Amino acid sequence: MFNSSRTIRVLALIKKEFLAIFKDPKSRALIILPPILQLFVFSWAITLEVKNIDISALDYSKDYYSREIISKIYCSKWFKKVRFCKNEEELKNNINLKKSDCALIIQNNLSKNIISQTPSNIFVILDGRQTNSASIILGYINQIIADYNTELENKFNIKRNSIDIQIRNWYNPNIEYRWFLTVSLIVMLSLVLSLLLSALSIARERELGTFSQLLVSPLTGDEILLGKIIPPLFVSFVSGIVITLIIALLFKVPFGGNILIYLFSMFVSLFSLIGVGLFISSISYTQQSAILGVFAFQTPAVLLSGFVSPVEDMPLFFQYLSAINPIRYFMLIIKGIYFKNMDFQTVFLNIIPLILIGIVSLLIARWSFKRQVG
Repeated sequence: MFNSSRTIRVLALIKKEFLAIFKDPKSRALIILPPILQLFVFSWAITLEVKNIDISALDYSKDYYSREIISKIYCSKWFKKVRFCKNEEELKNNINLKKSDCALIIQNNLSKNIISQTPSNIFVILDGRQTNSASIILGYINQIIADYNTELENKFNIKRNSIDIQIRNWYNPNIEYRWFLTVSLIVMLSLVLSLLLSALSIARERELGTFSQLLVSPLTGDEILLGKIIPPLFVSFVSGIVITLIIALLFKVPFGGNILIYLFSMFVSLFSLIGVGLFISSISYTQQSAILGVFAFQTPAVLLSGFVSPVEDMPLFFQYLSAINPIRYFMLIIKGIYFKNMDFQTVFLNIIPLILIGIVSLLIARWSFKRQVG
């Protein structure tokens, strides 16, 4: 039976909830803006198509047919640049430093073998650290070589499948998706823990009413900030070590790097993320708004890190935006050290942006914190 008083009470409660949601300007902005921003990020940054591929080529044959193969790869819509290598060491360095996404090695006497209708092998080297991209790139090259075999058969009456592809997967020989996923989860889980712990720290104090007690304590603003940095940094660092041990021992994903460089890199990366978390916490007045702030940062940052789609395949604007994304460097360093023993010089070049991001975000958090204290 219709009860007007009950309806009025329910409507009053609904009105109260709407007012609570939209009363705080910062919360209102976090509710409205992230879905719109994430719509653009999802639409432009995520793609299952791999484009703008850089390939290294080592051509021992240097004849008409080898040049034709390289030309067809270069002229396809998927490949952007061909890096010609003088030796295998240069080719290896190009893949190690991610200057190239894959490599092509053409053996001697390709023309002689094709004309005599003797099967010829070309070697395709794929970067197994990105299992999805490696499989897609291999599909592109298979299609190009298959079309070229058909062309040879039709134009020169050379038997079909005269060129065979031999595949080599570096850093992940069997292209096991679990290897890629589990090592990436070191970054993802450390990200969630470090951001949440740091983002909730100051916001929790405000919400519980203990923030004013901190202000009247003998601690200075810098000391309070330092006290908010160390616990989440320690907890997330230990958690990252435990996750790494589980992946290496339980999932049996072989660790191929230097453990000291790995731990140092993880520490610096987590420091950078905690700086971002404390910045979010310094502008949040409730734990709810802090969680919304973490969500607003975390989702686009993961999408722009190269975890889902290669950064090179994103529009130029998002490529520039990813340059200030700490997760991009964290992901690159962890997978580089874990799978292929990335040298310290390359690691250091990727650590520098992380240090800068951490320092800048902490300085902004410190300024915001001191402004509120004053």
